[in-house]
Amino acid sequence: MNTFRFSSSPLDVAAYQRELADPTAGGYAAFEGWVRNHNEGLAVTRLEYEAFEALANNEGERIVAEAIHRFGVVKAACVHRVGSLAIGDLAVWVGVSSRHRAEAFAACRFIIDEVKHRVPIWKKEHYVNGDSGWVNCERCAEHAHDHDHGHEHGAAGRWALGSGQNKEQESCAVSPLAPAPALTRAQRPASSSPLLVPDYSRQMTLRDVGAAGQAKLAAARVLVIGAGGLGVPVLNYLAGAGIGTIGIAESDVLDASNLHRQPLYALSDVGQPKAQLAAQRLRQLNPSVHIHTHERIEPDNAVALIAQYDVVVECSDNFATKFLVNDAAVITCKAAIFASVYQYEGQLQVYRPDLDNACLRCLWPEATRDGLVGNCAEAGVLGPVPGVLGTLQALETLKLLLNLPGQLGHEMLLVDLLSLDQRKLKTSHRPDCRHDATRVIETPADLEVNLPTLTAATDAGYALLDVRELREVSDEPIAAPSLHIPLAVLLADSSQLDPDQKYLLICARGARSKAAAEHLRSHGFPLAYSLRGGLTGIQERE
Repeated sequence: MNTFRFSSSPLDVAAYQRELADPTAGGYAAFEGWVRNHNEGLAVTRLEYEAFEALANNEGERIVAEAIHRFGVVKAACVHRVGSLAIGDLAVWVGVSSRHRAEAFAACRFIIDEVKHRVPIWKKEHYVNGDSGWVNCERCAEHAHDHDHGHEHGAAGRWALGSGQNKEQESCAVSPLAPAPALTRAQRPASSSPLLVPDYSRQMTLRDVGAAGQAKLAAARVLVIGAGGLGVPVLNYLAGAGIGTIGIAESDVLDASNLHRQPLYALSDVGQPKAQLAAQRLRQLNPSVHIHTHERIEPDNAVALIAQYDVVVECSDNFATKFLVNDAAVITCKAAIFASVYQYEGQLQVYRPDLDNACLRCLWPEATRDGLVGNCAEAGVLGPVPGVLGTLQALETLKLLLNLPGQLGHEMLLVDLLSLDQRKLKTSHRPDCRHDATRVIETPADLEVNLPTLTAATDAGYALLDVRELREVSDEPIAAPSLHIPLAVLLADSSQLDPDQKYLLICARGARSKAAAEHLRSHGFPLAYSLRGGLTGIQERE
C-alpha cells in the first residue's frame, strides 16, 4: 500500500479502511473533505484538481511517515482526487489506525494540515456565473490549528472538511490572520466589492511559520528607531509580515537627498515629518497593523519607551542614539537589532538578554562621538547598501520572533557589498560592562557657537579651522582666511595648533567640527569651539 497517492476515480473509502486494519490497533480516525456548492457568496458548480505528482507523491509519503513516527500510530494513509469533481464528491481522505484513539486523531489532523501546506496541488473552481479560477491549495488549511473539528474556510480553501465519520458540512469564521480571498475582481459578481485583508499565505506555507507563527507575529510589538535608509526596509518588511504593533521613533523631516535610499517616500513628501509619512504608507500596506509614532528617543524617555515593546530595531545614523538604545535595551531586558553603514560596508549585531551575549558597550565601552565617522551625507552611500542591511535587520527580527534557526548570537556580521564578502566576528559579554540609559556624553555648554557669517567669527577673534575633506573644500571653498586640516589628520596629530589660540572649527553641518572640538578640549586646547550647523547653517541663516 502506498501511504500517499492520487486517484482520478471516486475514492473507495471501504477499501482504504481495510488496508489500515491491524489486530494491534484499537483506534481508528478518518478525515474526509468534500466539494461543497458555495464559497464566499459565490455558487460553485464543480472543481478540478491538478498536482505535480512526481514531487507531490514523495512529499505526501514523507508527511505520512512523519506522522507515524511522531505519534506512534500503527498505519496511516492519504488519498487525494485529481481531475473533475462534482458537488458532493469526496476530494481527500485521510485514515489512521493506532492502539489508542488520541494518537489516531492527532496524526489524522497532522497529515491533512501538512498536505494542504506542503503538497503541490492546484484547484480550479467553476462558478454558476461562468467564471472560474485556479487556486493553489497550499492555503486550504490556514486555520487548521485554530479549530477543533477540522472544518476550514481559508481564503483559498473552498470546501468544508468533515471530522472522523461525521459528514455534516460546516464552515468557520475567517480568522484575522487569514489570507485575502483568492478571487480576482473580474471573478466576483458586479455587486460584490473585494474583501481587502492581508494575505500571509506565502510565509505561512513555510513549515516553521504556519498559523501558529503568524499568530506570534500578530501578537508582537516592535519599535523601530529611525525611518531612514535602514528603517525604511525594516518598516516595510515588518508591516508586510503582519507584526501586530509597530512603533516608529523619528524626528526628522524628509529631505530630497533621502529619496534614493528611502523609497517609502515620494518627492512630493519633501519637507514633511518622516514618522507621519511612514505611518501613512504602512497603514496603506497593511491596515491590520497598529502603528504608533514617537517624535524622538531621548535619555529621559528611552527606558519607558523601549519597555513598551518586545524588540527594538535600531536604525538611526548617529552613535549617541545607538548607545542610548543599547543601554535602555539592556536595562529593560529587551532584544535589540543594530546595524550601521559606511559607504559600501555594513555591520549587523543582535543583542539578546536571554543569551547573555555582547551588547554595544561590551565591544565599545565608551560611545563613539558623532562626527568622527562620516554619515551618509558626509561619506556618501549607494541606496541599496542601507537597503540590504535594513533587510537583514528585518530578517533577524522575524527569526527572533518566530524562533527560527540561524539567528545571530555571539557574533557580529560584517558585509562588504562591493566585493560581496562577508564574515562573522566572535563576540562575548564583558562582565564589567556598564549600562546606564541616563548616561550621555557630556558636552560643554559653550562648545558650539552661533555666528551669522564667517567674517563675524574672524572679527570676534576666532582662527578658522576647516576640518572638511579636500574634495569638500575644493567644491565649496570658504572666502575667509582659514587653516585646513582634515578631521582624520587632526585627530591623529594636533601639534601644529597653538593651545592659547581661540579656534572655530568648521565642517559642512556641524557634527564633525563638534566632535573635533570636543577632542581638542580633552587634549589641552580649552579654546576650541564648533560652528553650530556648519556652513549649511550659515547659508540657511543668510
